[in-house]
Amino acid sequence: MQAHTPEDSRDSAASDPKGHEDAPWYKLMGPGLVTGAADDDPSGIVTYAQAGAQFGNGLLWSLLFSLPLMIAIQLVCARLGRISGSGIVANVRRHKSQKLAYGFVVLLVLANTLNIGADLAAMGDALALVAGGHRWIYTLAFSGVSLLLQLFVPYRRYAGYLRWLSLSLLVYVVAMFMLKVNWRDAMVSLILPHVHLSNGYLLVLVAVFGTTISPYLFVWQAASEVEELEADRTAHPLRDAPEQARQELRRINIDTITGMVVSAVIALCIMLTASYALHAQGVLDIASSVDAAKALEPVAGKWGVLLFALGIIGTGLLAVPVLAGSVGYAAAEAMRWRRSLEEKPLSARHFYAVIAVSMIIGAALCFAPIEPARLLVWSAVLNGIAAAPAMVMLQLMSRDHRIVGPFAPSPWIHRLAWCATGVMWLTVLVLCVTAVSG
Repeated sequence: MQAHTPEDSRDSAASDPKGHEDAPWYKLMGPGLVTGAADDDPSGIVTYAQAGAQFGNGLLWSLLFSLPLMIAIQLVCARLGRISGSGIVANVRRHKSQKLAYGFVVLLVLANTLNIGADLAAMGDALALVAGGHRWIYTLAFSGVSLLLQLFVPYRRYAGYLRWLSLSLLVYVVAMFMLKVNWRDAMVSLILPHVHLSNGYLLVLVAVFGTTISPYLFVWQAASEVEELEADRTAHPLRDAPEQARQELRRINIDTITGMVVSAVIALCIMLTASYALHAQGVLDIASSVDAAKALEPVAGKWGVLLFALGIIGTGLLAVPVLAGSVGYAAAEAMRWRRSLEEKPLSARHFYAVIAVSMIIGAALCFAPIEPARLLVWSAVLNGIAAAPAMVMLQLMSRDHRIVGPFAPSPWIHRLAWCATGVMWLTVLVLCVTAVSG
């Protein structure tokens, strides 16, 4: 990135090169939308479908409760990247603790690799369900295509592909409207929590929170903001160019809030679909996203199964690169390697090597005698363990003047982000106790 000078500041203040100042909201979509859409990956679909199948509308309230927490913590991540010009792990290493940065990366690598394996397996199963054939071939094909796109397609074009892939989430809206939903009951369940303290209920509730607030989303959104920053020669970290703050923070707010709302709405549609297509028919347990798709046929017909399966493939194509990319960014930031999806593979070989290894191991896990459900459980545990201390560090860094200058988050963002942090620590406690006892 070019050095910032006072002349540059005056030039950038005089014009808005990206057109953010008066752009309509839909033209401001970027890292926030992709991050929110990636949150509804195949493993998330399993979680939301299981919640609907097992408890009907009983957990709808958890989505409304977690939405402002998601928004707050992702706003902190996006602002941190755009204000400082560095990713989360780089800031932890530089300003807090190098050992903590390394520990976070280790947990993130383990959790994301397990999640990649589970998502690739779900995608292969979904295509086999729709097209026939052998799911292992499809799984390898998906992993190969995803890896090649990350290696050889520049970030700007690649980010555009991911934004278009987010449209695949709409199939779950269509699937929901193919059913007869009792909207009055659904709205009451959404607004009024109905909590009971059974082990099964608490476990699924914790899984919902762990799915909606994940550390790979923190890393990806902050790193994407840095990528956007470095791709624009007129842009500079807001800490160094405060005159750019008004339009950039407006863009971040709109983009992030929209992305998280989209994520929550799609999760709501999946949970409602499972509630009225599965729970209402006595199907109370599913082991995978493909099981959920198959179980829809008696109620929604073959078109419902097709839509649900295609959604699994689309969300997987979106989420797997985010999972692998966040591993690459985190490892490269911790080790001070060159890192950018705009770079050629040989120019940032360590960064791309980490991405490739995580993809290869994730694909290999699909052939191991391990149930995908177990992969998801341990991925959730590791994600929670990584997220909880990371969220504390995020909160401390978001108000560290050396990092953010005068751009500390507003009090409401700060308080909500601390609430999200508290929920995640409770989630970790319950997940660990459940994992050990189960």
